[in-house]
Formats: sequence, C-alpha cells, structure tokens
Amino acid sequence: MGNVTSNVAARFAFFPPDPPTYDVHKDESGKLVLQGVTADKNIDVHMLDTEGGNKIIATFWRHPVARLTLLYSHGNAADLGQMHELFNELRAHLRVNIMSYDYSGYGASTGKAVYNCLKKEYGVKQEDLIVYGQSVGSGPTLHLASRVKKLGGVVLHSAILSGIRVLYPVKMTFWFDIFKNIDKIRRVQCPVLVIHGTDDEIVDWSHGKRLWELSKEKYDPLWVKGGGHCNLETFPEYIKHLRKFISTIEKISISKPAKQLTSTPRIAEHKHCKCLRLKAKKEKEES
Repeated sequence: MGNVTSNVAARFAFFPPDPPTYDVHKDESGKLVLQGVTADKNIDVHMLDTEGGNKIIATFWRHPVARLTLLYSHGNAADLGQMHELFNELRAHLRVNIMSYDYSGYGASTGKAVYNCLKKEYGVKQEDLIVYGQSVGSGPTLHLASRVKKLGGVVLHSAILSGIRVLYPVKMTFWFDIFKNIDKIRRVQCPVLVIHGTDDEIVDWSHGKRLWELSKEKYDPLWVKGGGHCNLETFPEYIKHLRKFISTIEKISISKPAKQLTSTPRIAEHKHCKCLRLKAKKEKEES
C-alpha cells in the first residue's frame, strides 16, 4: 500500500518548471506584474494566501465585454508563464474573463482562495463562473464544483477519474487516493462539458467517458478523434465546441432551461489542423 501511495503522489504532485518561466515583481506604482506578460493592461496579478498558509500567484485576464469568467486549473508540469499564450487566445475567441493560478502542494484547496478572490475583487457571481480543469487540474476543479452549488458550468479537459485509476484499473476508491473525481462528479449541480482525446496516452479515454456518464447535467461531450493528452487545443473542433458551450451557459444565466442539455455523445471527425495560434505542445510537457 505504501508503494502505491508513493507512486501516485510522485505521478500527480504538481511539479512546475524549475526555474519558473516567469518573474513577479512590483512596478513603480507598487502593482504586481508578471514580467513579459502584463504589458497587457487588462491583466491583473494577485498574490493570494491559502488556508494552508502558502502563497500562490494568480492572474486575471479581463475581456471588455465578457459576461462569464473561466477559472482555469492547468496541468501539473506547467506554470502561468507557459500558459499565457493559450489564455490570450481563449480570452479573444471565447470573449470571457480568465482567472488562473499556480498551485501549492496538491492544489485541492488553492482553488478556493482563487474563487474567493474572484468574488471579493471582481464581484463574480457563481452562475457567471465556469470552472475548467485540465488533466490533474480536474482535481481542484471538481473539488470546488462539488461544493459550490450554483456554478455556471464545468469543463473537464483530459480529466482523470482519480490518481490511482490512472495507474491501476481499480474498481473502488481507497482512502489514500488523490483527486477522487469519480466521487465528486456526482455532487456537481451544473452543466458539465467533457473534452478528451481518443488517443490519449497518459489518461485513457475511458476516464473522460466515465466522468461524462456520471455527470448529472450532461453537455454534449467532445471526443477528439486522434487527440492526445497535451495537444487538444490544436484541433479546430476544440475551440468551436468550447465556444458553443460558453454560448449555452450565457443563455442559461439569463433564462432557466431544462437541466438535461443533451444526451447523445459524439466523436469529432474533423481533420487535424490548428485553430488557435498555438504551437503544438510536446507530449511530455504535462500530464
């Protein structure tokens, strides 16, 4: 049991690049800035205190006409410096505000500190917030979504059922498992979009399919044919489907349609070509 625990911890602990790909300092006015990123005046940098006594860096990417805000939890081997190009593209294509952060420890509780910042500093309402988890970032995402009952929506991108289930085909949840998404997804009360590659070599497609099956409010999932673990953003159907989901949540924030948004999964058959102006990520960058 000890070996299993250590294997899971080693695989899914958050290990950002060392040294970090960005530097945080104060400008002449005393405002925090991210070197090389915050030349954009619509980006705010925050240093937040977590319940565990740690400090984390968070960035808020403001869109001038956004109705919704995306709280993005990235994978375990990246940091905010590496993610800024993606956030810039998502903000432009989706017309949303984006809040993201770097983790402390396993990151389960850090999402709460960022969520509290969104409420206090920007007045973001639950129903106008979409929480987005990529890979092991699905852990803090579902940790928050299972507790905040009026969220606008959830996006699970290459998500895991749990830490142990990535390594071993177990049928039950053990007390020492981490990121117990298979249990937490059942408590989510808002629409859930699942995005997963059919050729994911790190987290098998079956994880995404099972999370979609267990969701109470299912949104039409996106199974990216031929997609791997770290390259889904380079497929054209990714941004198209995500934009459709954002539009649906915007309408829900005004009206109150039936809970079940759709029920029939589909596999995207589009040819592989780039939609966002992003370079394809190396498969080894994050899991």
